[in-house]
Amino acid sequence: MAIKSKKILIAEDDQPLAKALKLKLERSGFEVSAVSDGEEAMAAIAKDSFALVFLDIMMPRKDGFAVLSEMKAKKYKTPVVILSNLGQEGDLKKAKDLGAVGYFVKSDTPIAEVVDHAKKILGE
Repeated sequence: MAIKSKKILIAEDDQPLAKALKLKLERSGFEVSAVSDGEEAMAAIAKDSFALVFLDIMMPRKDGFAVLSEMKAKKYKTPVVILSNLGQEGDLKKAKDLGAVGYFVKSDTPIAEVVDHAKKILGE
């Protein structure tokens, strides 16, 4: 099944990282929106249809786990990939239990690898 929209949402409060990731994804042909906290992320997800969401865990106003929980409760089917500095097994398990389809530890993962993962998920 082809995904109609190739829109990606980045929910990340680290602005330099968000900008770098947005630029790389746009260069790969995706339409990208970026927000810097969980409340903005939920507002964007409710308003628009995204093919993929990159979600940080530690964000202001609403953390990534709260966003995942809310998405699950509202039955949003958008695939979510976590980008976090939290690398503990418990965080990974919690994210997966809440429906995340991928989990990257930011300090261990080059942006190119994240972009490749997006392409794989979206069938590019």
